Amino acid sequence: MKVVLFCGGLGMRMRTGPESLPKPMMPIGSRPVLWHVMRYYAHFGHTEFVLALGHGAQAVKDYFLTYRETSSNDFVLRRGGAEVEMLSTDISDWTITFVDTGVGSPIGERLRRVRPHLGDDEMFLANYGDVLTDAPMDTIVEEFAASDAVGSMLTVTPQDSFHVVGIDDGMVTGLTAVADMDMRINGGYFVFRQSIFDYLEEGDDLVMDGCVRAAKDGLMRAVRYDGFWAPMDTLKERSALEERWRHGDSPWALWRGGHSNGGSSVADVDLESPSMGDD
Repeated sequence: MKVVLFCGGLGMRMRTGPESLPKPMMPIGSRPVLWHVMRYYAHFGHTEFVLALGHGAQAVKDYFLTYRETSSNDFVLRRGGAEVEMLSTDISDWTITFVDTGVGSPIGERLRRVRPHLGDDEMFLANYGDVLTDAPMDTIVEEFAASDAVGSMLTVTPQDSFHVVGIDDGMVTGLTAVADMDMRINGGYFVFRQSIFDYLEEGDDLVMDGCVRAAKDGLMRAVRYDGFWAPMDTLKERSALEERWRHGDSPWALWRGGHSNGGSSVADVDLESPSMGDD
């Protein structure tokens, strides 16, 4: 099953200068977060990737064109470097298609522009390319395939630490931590049938246009997941993930022997939840 990864976001909250890397190329350890997302999918046997490129497209292309397996794998060097025997590999069995989908294109339009590269597969996966989880993708795909839905999205609890203020007649009646509220947000992990394109028009956003229309027809599933999930939208979030990786506390790295916490599916997506939209 092919995996579409949206790699066009400017990542304004992580930029340190006008030439900053595109957000999916920001590193965790020695590899960009995009690589971590791809390794996650490869763990479940999905190794055909379609990269929907935008801002910083050349940085993404150059990274893989000059990819060094020796940076993250053990190897044996012989004859002064003339011969290198890899003891394990990362991407040798991957197929990666690079598609320039425009610098300012909304995510739905990016998806429309990579449609020719999806072939005749009935279903495909999609991801923002900068958010990590240990969700059981094999189970998610199996449950989706057994349904007649057009799309499925991972839904998670908000990570923010702010409080919602209750007000009555100008007086505070209470404060509730957003994490304690019965609220779900878009977690950025999707499964789609190609019929999702019937709900997308030129220039559309994927979630607020395509998914909303499919949901109105009762064809958009939600997967409630309460296990590990973490975005990388800010430098603070990147630092936290970097620290976890450095100490071997990386639950998203299932290829290292981690374990998924499991999840459960529900029938309808919560359209009132805020959505992630910066790929």
